[in-house]
Amino acid sequence: MIIRRRTLLATTAAATIAQPAWAQNYPRRPVQLIVAFAAGGSTDVGARILAAAAEKDLGQTITVVNKGGAGGQLGFTEIARAKPDGYTLGFINLPAVNTIVLDPERKAAFTMDSFIPIVNQVLDPGLIWVKGDSPYKSLQDLVEAAKKEPGKIRACTTGILSDDHLAILMLQEAAKIEFRIVHFDGGAQQLAGVIGGHVDVAFDNVGSVVKRVQSGEVRGLVVTDVERSKFLPQVPCTKELGYTTVISSSTRGVAAPKGTPAEIVKVIETAFLKAINSADMKEKMDAVGLALKPMVGAEYAKYYADVQAQAKKYTEWALKMR
Repeated sequence: MIIRRRTLLATTAAATIAQPAWAQNYPRRPVQLIVAFAAGGSTDVGARILAAAAEKDLGQTITVVNKGGAGGQLGFTEIARAKPDGYTLGFINLPAVNTIVLDPERKAAFTMDSFIPIVNQVLDPGLIWVKGDSPYKSLQDLVEAAKKEPGKIRACTTGILSDDHLAILMLQEAAKIEFRIVHFDGGAQQLAGVIGGHVDVAFDNVGSVVKRVQSGEVRGLVVTDVERSKFLPQVPCTKELGYTTVISSSTRGVAAPKGTPAEIVKVIETAFLKAINSADMKEKMDAVGLALKPMVGAEYAKYYADVQAQAKKYTEWALKMR
């Protein structure tokens, strides 16, 4: 019995020693949250609301750092390469991460296994919109104009192989039309392009321009979802217009670099999930038109894998059209 007790004590002590001190005391200093898109877009807005709320429970300041460029690839690379100690986290946008990994020409320095998906915050349905004084007053107007002059209407995205890009490909296939596709790096550039008259129509997300649609500055033609958005109830959805294959959205959640200890991941998950489920979070997200969709653990891991499978098909479409 004495020998066994000593063995047990020795094993426990060894396990304690093996666990790094920084993992036991996390967090001891401010945390950085990388957003792979420019400031001002809907991803950035949601991330900043979440960071401000989660730092209260995490007990440390959470600083949002924008690393935009290459449709999110620069920022996602920074997240993947970060030290896996919990002090550098990142917002991952699906299917943007998926399509970058799947596109051989992008030569991504990361794979889907480079990230640990911790907690999802937002599911933002796609929105096709135009300037408020655009001649296109409905999706049908846009489709008919595109059929008359293939390749003339300039349709823009927030990045190559973003969910917006995939939505363009879906509509082109479903309606048998062709746009002249223009890629921007994020929602701020896209908005400037449409308002400035440099492009004709934006494939985007509800959360990016919901206030501008409500004010009449821009006009929402259709929400690319199976139901109308609660934020834009006057705008039809693609399903009700008969475009049942044009369903697109963007999810955004917090991830850590591969190798981050499970104990630290759990601390992060607990703090961020509590923030996402709070009444204050719902109020603030409703105010900016971003729909909450909390997912953690097995549910988020399954969604992460499912989107990868779906994105493979969409990426193949895009590669064929190059």
